[in-house]
Amino acid sequence: MNTKTIYWIGTILISLWFGASGFFELTKNPIVWDITVQLGYPAHFIYILGVAKLLGVAVLLIPGKLLRLKEWVFAGIFFDIIFAFFSKISVLGLPATVDAMIAFTIITVTYVMFRSLYPVTYSSNSDLRKDPISASV
Repeated sequence: MNTKTIYWIGTILISLWFGASGFFELTKNPIVWDITVQLGYPAHFIYILGVAKLLGVAVLLIPGKLLRLKEWVFAGIFFDIIFAFFSKISVLGLPATVDAMIAFTIITVTYVMFRSLYPVTYSSNSDLRKDPISASV
C-alpha cells in the first residue's frame, strides 16, 4: 500500500508542477516565458513544450491504463528536467537549478514506485503477453 501511496503523491506533485508549467508556457506567463527565452529557447519550442507537458500530465493521471505511454511520459519529463538543469546552470548559475533538482528527485522516486507497481517481466521465449506494459497497449 505504501508503494501505491508514494506513487500517487509523486504523480500528483509532478502533474501539478508540469501542468502549471505547460499552462504557463501556453498562456505566455511572463515569469516562465521570460526565463525560458533567457535560456535561449525559441517561442515555437515553448508552445510545443507546453502542449507536450499538458498531454503528458493527462496520461499520468489515468490510473492503471496506457502503461507503455506512461513510460514515454516519464522519459519526456526526465529529459525536460535534465535539459532545464543544464540550461539553467550554464546561463543562470547553480542556484537557479534547485527546482530542477527537486523535480528530478520527485520524478525518480515516482518512477521507481511505478516500476514496483507495474513490473516488466521477460521470458526466454520472448512471450510479450507476460509484460503488463505490452498487454495494456
